[in-house]
Amino acid sequence: MLWFFSSILVLQYSSIPPMNLSQTVLGITFENPTVLASGILGITSSTWKDVAKKGAGGITTKSLWAKEHKGHPNPTIIETEHWMLNAVGLPDAGPEKAKEEIGDYMKDHPAPLIANIVAGQIDEFAKTAEGLVPLGPDAFEVNISCPNVEDEFGKPFACSAPDAAKVTAAVKKVVGDIPMFVKLSPNVDNIGEIAKACQAAGADGFTVINTIGPGMAIDLRSRMPILANKVGGLSGPAIKPIAVKCVADVYSATDGKCPIIGTGGVYRGEDALELMLAGATLIGIGSAVARHGAEVFAKVSNEMQQWCEEEGVEEISELVGGMHRAIKN
Repeated sequence: MLWFFSSILVLQYSSIPPMNLSQTVLGITFENPTVLASGILGITSSTWKDVAKKGAGGITTKSLWAKEHKGHPNPTIIETEHWMLNAVGLPDAGPEKAKEEIGDYMKDHPAPLIANIVAGQIDEFAKTAEGLVPLGPDAFEVNISCPNVEDEFGKPFACSAPDAAKVTAAVKKVVGDIPMFVKLSPNVDNIGEIAKACQAAGADGFTVINTIGPGMAIDLRSRMPILANKVGGLSGPAIKPIAVKCVADVYSATDGKCPIIGTGGVYRGEDALELMLAGATLIGIGSAVARHGAEVFAKVSNEMQQWCEEEGVEEISELVGGMHRAIKN
């Protein structure tokens, strides 16, 4: 009899629907908040589909240029358990290859696709976006903040509020109603000021943050920089506190009106939840994918769901900006 009673309890418990991790952001539905960050596995349609199959709620492409871009020679990456330095240099095979891969992916479209674009000139941002609009990506991400191509293009547009606003306005004019996220840099005095300028210029949302730096690592025996480019953008667990602060600053500066893809040092469900409390709606994951594979998306989502169920959170959206409300109370 005791076995029969406990079996009923198990059946009743298992019939309870799981906590809802889905998010609808700017009219786009993500099955869970995790998004593949640009530059990690974001190269081909088949890779994007595999990442979606393994649990990513959304996909961001690698940075796409108006024409072929070679990037930097190897070695381009050095990693420890605490951080990663990346000087890949945003390589891209060019617009025809991008159109081929995005076109193929959009036929099945297993998860929302965010097309990341980059350029050295304002008009090139608009040109690249214009060429991709007919393919119907769910959103654009405008990369104005990569720190490891400064030697080629100078300081990123994200370091100046007027320049960031000019890029934002130029791309928004081309993409129209397609949502546009602007990817911001932590390497500024006031990221909130940059965000406000972009918001006024038409940004629908933000990706916060890009890598920090650039940084450098030196080989002790050769006494030379390890990376061929000498410097690279810093990512990984070490940057998470900075990402949390930057997300909180952008959320406050824009009055919580622009959704944020919080990115930087997310390896666990608790990392993602912390960024959401700071103001993120979606969670970008990059370096953790490079270390642990695409299975990290399901792992992070499961850990988020378990925490929410233990804490009695019924909708993941309840957590977005929760820190700001707690402070006010």
